[in-house]
Amino acid sequence: MFKKVLIVDDVDLNDIAVVQVLNELNVSTIEYAKYCDDALLKIKRAIQDKQPFELLITDLSFKTDYKTVTLNSGEELIEAVKKLDVNIKTIAFSIEDKPYRVKALFDKYTVDGFVLKGRRSIEELKMAIKNAFNNQEFISQELSHVRKEKTVNEIDDFDVKVLQYLSVGIQQENMEVTLKEAGITPNSKSTVEKRIAKLKDYFKANNTVHLVAIAKDLGIV
Repeated sequence: MFKKVLIVDDVDLNDIAVVQVLNELNVSTIEYAKYCDDALLKIKRAIQDKQPFELLITDLSFKTDYKTVTLNSGEELIEAVKKLDVNIKTIAFSIEDKPYRVKALFDKYTVDGFVLKGRRSIEELKMAIKNAFNNQEFISQELSHVRKEKTVNEIDDFDVKVLQYLSVGIQQENMEVTLKEAGITPNSKSTVEKRIAKLKDYFKANNTVHLVAIAKDLGIV
């Protein structure tokens, strides 16, 4: 079993639940961080000391406060950590239930497990930790379907960016200029029109407002 684990969560009660599980699994060294930046520093220091963490358990969303931070989410932390240590195992422990965001954890950020905070948290977290130790993936039962959803699979980064711009009120006719200013390619008017038309057809959306609503429900934006 893992010997050294880092928990990253800004809510104390969540830490208590995770610690309970880790104690039951006889994990000898448990450390904590409430900010992603602090967690990354701990991981860097542990690597320098040649005593790296073996497992990172992190929330995805963190409330903003007086402290200025560089890393704002669990995804950003996981991505930064993987660049430092490809061997560390990672488990996301969150209330997040949007299919796109959860699936991206596995496909883009290569997490080893996702546990949905809820009634079965302790049981599922214990299973996720055991699976990670044995190089097996784990995802909470309520969201197991997202690993097979074609809708989430077939949306690329450009589609997401277009949907994000639409969601903040940028009109289709102004999208070309916005994309160029952001240095995003392709960015032609015809490309934007084709992508939005494809997305409307794919999601069976009646218009762009309906399209954005569906994207929000899926957690894409």
